[in-house]
Amino acid sequence: MSASTHPPSDTPPTCAASNRTPSTNAASTPTPATPTPATPTPATPTPATPAASTRSLAASATSTRSLSTRAPSSSPADANRSSANSPSANPPSDGRARVATAGGSLVPGLLVAAAGVAVAVAVNALVPAVSPLMVAVVLGALLGNLGARPEALRPGLTFASGRLLRLGVVLLGARLAVPDVLALGLPVLLLVVTTVAVTFSGTWWLGTRLGLGREPALLVATGFSICGAAAIAAMDGVTDSEKRDVMTAVALVTLYGSLAIALLPLAGGLLHLPAASFGVWTGASVQEVAQVVATAQTAGQAALATAVVVKLTRVVMLAPLIAGVSLWRRRTAQPGPRGRTPVVPLFVAGFLAVVALRSLGAVPDGWLAPIRTAETVLFTAALFAMGTAVRVRELLSTGRRAVALGALSALLVTLVALAGVLVLR
Repeated sequence: MSASTHPPSDTPPTCAASNRTPSTNAASTPTPATPTPATPTPATPTPATPAASTRSLAASATSTRSLSTRAPSSSPADANRSSANSPSANPPSDGRARVATAGGSLVPGLLVAAAGVAVAVAVNALVPAVSPLMVAVVLGALLGNLGARPEALRPGLTFASGRLLRLGVVLLGARLAVPDVLALGLPVLLLVVTTVAVTFSGTWWLGTRLGLGREPALLVATGFSICGAAAIAAMDGVTDSEKRDVMTAVALVTLYGSLAIALLPLAGGLLHLPAASFGVWTGASVQEVAQVVATAQTAGQAALATAVVVKLTRVVMLAPLIAGVSLWRRRTAQPGPRGRTPVVPLFVAGFLAVVALRSLGAVPDGWLAPIRTAETVLFTAALFAMGTAVRVRELLSTGRRAVALGALSALLVTLVALAGVLVLR
């Protein structure tokens, strides 16, 4: 209050000091011989002092009237209610109220997400070839487009699509160990790296040429080159893409991955590929882990074992890919709504740490099944929450171009992986 009634421009400290000095001199001067010349000497600072004092008194009076107007002391009870309602009256209590409100507001959305996870997991148990992630996306989109997403659900769903998603990426690292990857041999590793690099860069370039935009093309490229919906959701964490872009990419990898379940075994039979070669082809080209399993198991256990390891080797490429995109965004793009992108996002560092722990044998085998279950639940909840933000009309606006990009990307990854398999054969 004092800062507002005495602005620095009106009453500087030097001026106040000069006002006190003449007053002291005047009191200590004996009887001046010529009083008339002595009067103008302090006259220069003297008018400022009464004016400043007058303004100060006026401001104090105004402040007093303002206070009495805002908080009339009609009764002690009214005063207590007024002080209780003031935002700064009791900061600790107010802080606790905010935390309680924030924590409580997460519950409705998280409960709805949990219900969506339960339904998606149940559908997957009945039809193992159908990924629970895709079921969650469809359920979330139905909820959002039927107008059944009240504002009370928003905080919890936002938390699920952000924090839970990143935690799922961290747990994804427990799926693989470096010795298993190295056991594939250098030729297969080079095949995987080449397939990922060509598919990612080629899909991104094609997407921008088709007019989809940089962010949607980036998500589609990530999904087709790495590991489907999980990779798309992870890449969304370091971009400023729209939720409809995420859903479009997820729908595309689900569509063309499902087609691969039917078409790749037929093509493998026509090409007379050995089981191991078919496993490498499947693991290097099919998007989702569940789709890889459904496709490779048609050629036997040997093909299935090889396909899963090759697929998980593609998953390892997720970390350097996200780190590279993050570094590129820091150097070339303006910070988006989510702020400046870190070089290595924390969840990517956590993913690599879990891979290292798994490779060193620090993760007991008995923990792997619960960790995979938790990872699936987290990803399913995140994609359900993302699905609620999708609007079908907006999604259909890019339908033809997106479907064309998905077809080209699926063809690209299939042919590049097949070429590598035929060379190794």
